[in-house]
Amino acid sequence: MPKRDSNWVLIDVVIVGAGFAGLASAIKLRETGISDFAILERAERVGGTWRDAVYPGAEVDVPAWLYSLSFAPNPDWSAVNATASEIQNYIENIVRRFELDPSIRFGANVCQAAFDEREGRWRIETEDGRRFAARAVIGADGLLSNASFPKVPGLDAFGGHKILCANWDTGYDCAGKRVGVVGTGASAVQVIPELVEVVDQLVVFQRTPAWVIPRVNFQIPDALKRLFRRFPGAQRAVRGALYSFYELLTYALVWITPLTKVAEGVSRRHLRSQVKDPRLRAQLSPRYRLGCKRPLITSAFYPAIQRQNCTFVPHAVVEVREDGVRAADGSEHKLDCIVFATGYDVGDRGSAFRLIGRGGRTIAEDWAHGMVGYKSVNVSGYPNYFWIMGPNAFGHSSELLFIEEQVRYSVRGIKELLSRDLRFLDVKPQAQAAHNARLQRKLAKTTFNSGCQSWYLTESGFNGMMFPGGVTAYRRQMGKLDLADYDLAYHTVAPCGPDTARSVR
Repeated sequence: MPKRDSNWVLIDVVIVGAGFAGLASAIKLRETGISDFAILERAERVGGTWRDAVYPGAEVDVPAWLYSLSFAPNPDWSAVNATASEIQNYIENIVRRFELDPSIRFGANVCQAAFDEREGRWRIETEDGRRFAARAVIGADGLLSNASFPKVPGLDAFGGHKILCANWDTGYDCAGKRVGVVGTGASAVQVIPELVEVVDQLVVFQRTPAWVIPRVNFQIPDALKRLFRRFPGAQRAVRGALYSFYELLTYALVWITPLTKVAEGVSRRHLRSQVKDPRLRAQLSPRYRLGCKRPLITSAFYPAIQRQNCTFVPHAVVEVREDGVRAADGSEHKLDCIVFATGYDVGDRGSAFRLIGRGGRTIAEDWAHGMVGYKSVNVSGYPNYFWIMGPNAFGHSSELLFIEEQVRYSVRGIKELLSRDLRFLDVKPQAQAAHNARLQRKLAKTTFNSGCQSWYLTESGFNGMMFPGGVTAYRRQMGKLDLADYDLAYHTVAPCGPDTARSVR
């Protein structure tokens, strides 16, 4: 039975979000011997981004053998690139396998978390009135959790149907309609080939062309699945080979190297082989170096936009009208439905809920000009709070590899907090500043900062999103918890001796 202080549930750890990051955090906490935790999930099912990714054609663009948790291999993936529904099933199986259901509080949409410095607890409130006082919080709600319509003039005047790709309306039938797709990013190139098969007319609006890498996907033979079930080491070997391949790919995507030219050549040959019209090919050719924006992995996008019932408009939508849209070139297009494949709302780089740290400071204010933190997981002034996929946590490999490193680091920090009976553990401002100075010096030499406009950067050009390297370098960064970089406050008198400032691996 949880302890209560008036109307507050006293608990060691609250995890916000029941996607990959939240579930992995719960599993690793339990492995460490920490069992007094609750997972707060705003929806009625686990899954996070993958629960909500129900648009036609949704799938992962990283091989599923690598896009899975290292401690929960799945030998039964149906294809190299698993569909969103298959990944969702995998996540639900993790909940069953690790018996996490009793720890999840569904329908718990956090609206505020405020740090009580005297008690050393985060006071967390949900929209339905639940209140928790936690010694530590793992923020596993992620940046890719809030989708919103872009700010386009006249959007409210549109008389047809509007759909967000990230929050697909499964009750609307696009068959036989005139449908516009705004955007040609990662989700757009998956949904467009599906829509063009069923709509009467499809109009695709592209603001900026992207580098497109051909997709290699196939159904996994039953014999290979049996091999992986019987010999798990064989699947680990495949995962290891994929890990090495994506680490090599880092040298093509993060910095401009000879490998960059090789990868750009692959992309250009792919474009030439699928698009014969030189005018269209020019419209689809990016004018920035590979890696500055996220490259797209698809072999179906180029053929789809050349179908007879598809009109390709190489311009952004600048105005929405009652019966359609106007593009930047002045062309007007009448539409029954507009699909916005414009990604997630990461514009303010803040939290999905009000987050109040020491002295009343808020993360929305501290991150108004870009996300800044320490090793992705901590932010000075927000003690005992551990972000998963926080500042500079993204890279060009399986996102789950980065998540697992952050989870391990966070669990080490929480173990120190609880075992030492600390009131709080707060990264020192000077340690955070030094860490970010190093990151920004390295980022200045990467393709991320090479001049194009991308969601990696703020309007002022600050990069608080990407890590300047591969997973191996990221693991080195996250390899130890250096307590000398933190202010430690005890409930009682602090112990003496060198143990107060040691490194934890």
